[in-house]
Amino acid sequence: MRDQTISKYLSQLADRVPAPGGGAAAALHAAQGAALLGMVARYTTGEKYAEHRDAVERIIARTDTVRSAALRVGEEDAAAFTAVIDAYRLPKGERAEAVAHALAGAARPPAEVVGLARAVVELATELLPIGNRNVITDIAAATEAARAAATTARINVEINLGGIRDEALRAELTAVIAAVDDIADRAARLTDAVRLEIAP
Repeated sequence: MRDQTISKYLSQLADRVPAPGGGAAAALHAAQGAALLGMVARYTTGEKYAEHRDAVERIIARTDTVRSAALRVGEEDAAAFTAVIDAYRLPKGERAEAVAHALAGAARPPAEVVGLARAVVELATELLPIGNRNVITDIAAATEAARAAATTARINVEINLGGIRDEALRAELTAVIAAVDDIADRAARLTDAVRLEIAP
């Protein structure tokens, strides 16, 4: 995923193949949100922003880490879903346990995307008051990407929950997706703040 052209990735996404799918798309949303914040932070450097240098440098480093992690998770999601398809193809006697195990594995990448989306929103919250006002709309674009990442990832966790037998894992995943509404609300508030600032 990380080494493909955008055109090739989208062609695979549109094809009649099991992966990449919604989970990979969620991860890419998170990666794009982090990348947009990294761009805004890099425009928030130099003498004019000297008082915020430490914060901006930290935000740049963090957004780069989140972006890389999101791409990794997107690749893991595609592999995990392929494992689910393979499990369903096993002989009947072997299938149930293998499917349950594969569904547990398939739920983990989108659950991680929820955390990455939260990180994007938190970084946007920190960057908004100090960021270069010429690119402030990109902070809103980043938060909207994070919102899409979180809500899309939630769907991909939920679809796997029913087949997971491990009660502890089910509880863990349920707790992760319970945070999505808060992430989405915070993202919406950040977008509203940007829109208010740029309103004529």
